[in-house]
Amino acid sequence: MPIDKLPQVPFGAVYFRKSNPPREDWERDYGVAAEDGLNVFRHWFMWASIERKPGLYDWEDYDRQMDLAAKNGIKTIIAELTHTVPDWAYRQFGHARQLRADGRPMTSNMGVSSSTGGFSNNGGGAGALTMNAPEVKEAVAAFLNAMATRYKGHPGLLGYDVWNEVNYAADVDYSEYMKADFRLWLKAKYGDLETLANAWYRYSYAEWEDIEPPAEVAAYPENLDWLEFKRQNYYGQMQFKIDTIRAVDQDCLIAAHGVGGAIPNMAANGSDDWLAASKVELYGLTWVPSRRGFKPWQNFFGPDLTRAAARGKPWWHAERPGGPLWLQPQVLGRDKDDGRVMDPEDIRTLTMTSFAAGATGVLNLRYRPLLDGPLFGAFGSYGMDGSRTPRSDMASEIGKWANAAEQKPLFAAKPVKGDIAILVIPEAQAWDYLLNHNHKPETYREAMWGAYRGFFDNGIQADWVHIDHIADYATIYAPYPIMLTAEHAKALAAWVENGGTLISEATPGYFGDRGKVGTVQPNNGLDAVFGAREDEVEFMPDIGDRIAFDFDGKPVKGGGFLQSYSPTTGTVRGSFVDGRKAVVENTFGRGRTLLVGTNPGIAYFRQSNAENLAFFADVLAWTGKTQQLKLSNPALQGRLHDGPDGRVLWLLNPTRESQQTSVVLDSGPATFSKTFWGNGDASTGGIVTIPPRDVIVVRLA
Repeated sequence: MPIDKLPQVPFGAVYFRKSNPPREDWERDYGVAAEDGLNVFRHWFMWASIERKPGLYDWEDYDRQMDLAAKNGIKTIIAELTHTVPDWAYRQFGHARQLRADGRPMTSNMGVSSSTGGFSNNGGGAGALTMNAPEVKEAVAAFLNAMATRYKGHPGLLGYDVWNEVNYAADVDYSEYMKADFRLWLKAKYGDLETLANAWYRYSYAEWEDIEPPAEVAAYPENLDWLEFKRQNYYGQMQFKIDTIRAVDQDCLIAAHGVGGAIPNMAANGSDDWLAASKVELYGLTWVPSRRGFKPWQNFFGPDLTRAAARGKPWWHAERPGGPLWLQPQVLGRDKDDGRVMDPEDIRTLTMTSFAAGATGVLNLRYRPLLDGPLFGAFGSYGMDGSRTPRSDMASEIGKWANAAEQKPLFAAKPVKGDIAILVIPEAQAWDYLLNHNHKPETYREAMWGAYRGFFDNGIQADWVHIDHIADYATIYAPYPIMLTAEHAKALAAWVENGGTLISEATPGYFGDRGKVGTVQPNNGLDAVFGAREDEVEFMPDIGDRIAFDFDGKPVKGGGFLQSYSPTTGTVRGSFVDGRKAVVENTFGRGRTLLVGTNPGIAYFRQSNAENLAFFADVLAWTGKTQQLKLSNPALQGRLHDGPDGRVLWLLNPTRESQQTSVVLDSGPATFSKTFWGNGDASTGGIVTIPPRDVIVVRLA
């Protein structure tokens, strides 16, 4: 199988992006990389840099990369970048440029991460051109066919990355080609114009050609269809690229990587990590803390989400920073230590965090930094001239350690299933995007991230679960379930009835199919599941920070929405400060539910208060589950892995001070039997000491 060609632990970097590194350094760099334990390089094979004229390909630089890889024992992932459009193609296919909603065409720009031309701000398809135009699709296929034919069987080839940072722009594509395919899609879905008219509340369509995609972002059924069509369209183009390469080379690895963007950008920008991962053998992510803030929960969030989307497939940290980031808007005004610089200890912390979250490999997003453009000097662990640095030395130490034979049993172990799962409902995100597309307030993002952080800060491992995969978990927390299709509501009810335990924040399934509000709430029969009916509801997330309630007498801050209840078969477990019923517990079939009439995750995300931190611990206790792992020191993180040789514990200290903790498993105090990394013997009376920004990895007795 293609996946069997992977090294024990893929460890490397993105190397060649055409504008850098300089040709005269290549042979030396490959030699240094091999000496330092790097075993995988990814290069950007950019359509705009290779097909100089129609049918005239310049492979010279890329041939040299492949040959040097084979010579130095380094495997190559070819990142196909057909979304970089040759200038001749931009002119020749000018009629097939992707259009924004206001009619402006996508432009051909310089690439910030390559300093070469042909880029647009749409990451999908063929960039500035629409692959819905047959002639563009044929040109893309010709390039991919030529590339796969040239490198099939090359000893330096590992495989192809078919979508770099899975996403696409929110406001495209309104070209006539896209519109024509949208009409065909609608015809297949609805069958006739009368059915479509009733579904969309548009009653004057005389011909299919009268249909236009919605130009405004608004909460209507036509917008839901447009979002779903775009998703199927762009992911269909991803599959087309895979099929084109596979038609030539059946043995190479097919990979892709996103940005951990399914929360919150699955709807607006097409970051469907679950769908992307389902199409490839190896999935991954770009995760750059400097763009988000260098906080422990954020460093785990992207890897945890990617592991969930991979659903048991191997996944890697495809792009991890190894150097500074200077001038991007995301970092301006932030502290130097908040991800703007990287020192060796940061490299260790980030890499080990990804391994603790289950990554099967780690690649730096630059081997050495660019010399041109606004990202000059960024991200590289090696120096501007390719020389070794303390950062690259740390990466080398970790890479050699990870690929040593004695670590093989360690990396055969995988993360245990979490204590609880956080529910991802695509239609809820889509509807929130349509309702709040100006992102003021950012209710969805804050609710989802806040719930994850609430569990994380308690040391509770919360996994992400897509609503189509709820059978994988017995206990689920739903932070923002405002929309559920009838099919998903029925599936969720059946899951509870069969023994599932569900905690839901406010307004579960308030909007049903096509975004229609149910006249009975909770909607689509969920009132029976939760044992309660809506009493009153308030959609005022801009002032949701005024909401407060209690859970079993303990105060909790609310946020987002307020939904009060009249219990039917359920039992009240808490009230809002004005006396309205806020929390209802119920038994349904063999399962249990807890309905919470606001969004405490939003409150915790905005301000990490003690009341809401306790709430997330209390709801896990309500389920009757016991944490698999407890640390006495909340500044530290721990993750359990399980494998053929037993359980492994990863203990991480992301702080700048030495930290101590006790370690308790659900079976009792932990006992260490073998140390993989760090000083596992540094324990006295059951207290473990971990140095600053360091890790202990041990096998448990």
